[in-house]
Amino acid sequence: MENIALKEGFLGQKMIALPKSIKTVAQNNRITKKFYITDLGYYPKANHHYRTRKKGSNQYIFIYCTKGSGEIILDGTRTLINPNQFFIIPKKTGHQYRADETDPWSIYWFHFDGTIAPDLYQRYITTNTNNYKNVPFTLETIELFDKVFSLFNRSYLENQIEYANLLSLNFISSFIYHDFESSIELNHGNTLIDSIKNHLLNNLDKNFTLDEIAAKFNYSKSYLHTKFKTNTGYSIMVFFNLKKTQKACEYLNYTDLSIKEISFKVGIDDPLYFSRIFKNFMGKSPRNYKKSQTK
Repeated sequence: MENIALKEGFLGQKMIALPKSIKTVAQNNRITKKFYITDLGYYPKANHHYRTRKKGSNQYIFIYCTKGSGEIILDGTRTLINPNQFFIIPKKTGHQYRADETDPWSIYWFHFDGTIAPDLYQRYITTNTNNYKNVPFTLETIELFDKVFSLFNRSYLENQIEYANLLSLNFISSFIYHDFESSIELNHGNTLIDSIKNHLLNNLDKNFTLDEIAAKFNYSKSYLHTKFKTNTGYSIMVFFNLKKTQKACEYLNYTDLSIKEISFKVGIDDPLYFSRIFKNFMGKSPRNYKKSQTK
């Protein structure tokens, strides 16, 4: 069993657990099967953050510390992680990690896999460690993470999934080969679709009909449906339910809330309906998802 000391999330945290369908696309896509992300997030000042996985994770875990400190225990070796340092935990290898009690770390993290992932990890562990795992902090690095996060959070067209995974590879390889790091500018759009996405993401605890959304943005339902699906790969309401499901994943990971309480928190009054939606996206019930996170 995995021991989780943390029972609540961190102020300002954000994470995405990608649904089973998206992971399946990535695993079978000729481009992304070489490297793909399954989960990602940012935990600022992660007080009491602690994980123990006796059998390890099914993916490689990348952790980059920007503030505070923590420690990672792998194969009996304890490694202190300070600001501007990173670490990659190999898949299927027992490990522990925790934030420092007095000065908890702020970390960016990914779970990744793919056919080239073992080779990337080998490059990581065989590179001379002198002045290696200390990567100077740059705004461009954080902007790249934000861009990746935004892509995974807002669009699920196959070419967008390819792009998000390729950028994720760029991000992680920029640490493994950090002397060759390049900058990527993050541009924020202000389009109709962005406005709808922001409205939905800021109101995951509420329920909207397509009629209400069309009225708010003063467009016809058919126009919004076509434009939104062309941009994201999902209809508005399916996208909204996916975002609710991913928010529920956060609650299942980091709180002791019941399934019913979580259902209400994501704006779904019927827990059975919530469970059906959740299983449709994640491939397992909320209860089984929570159990899978503690193995």
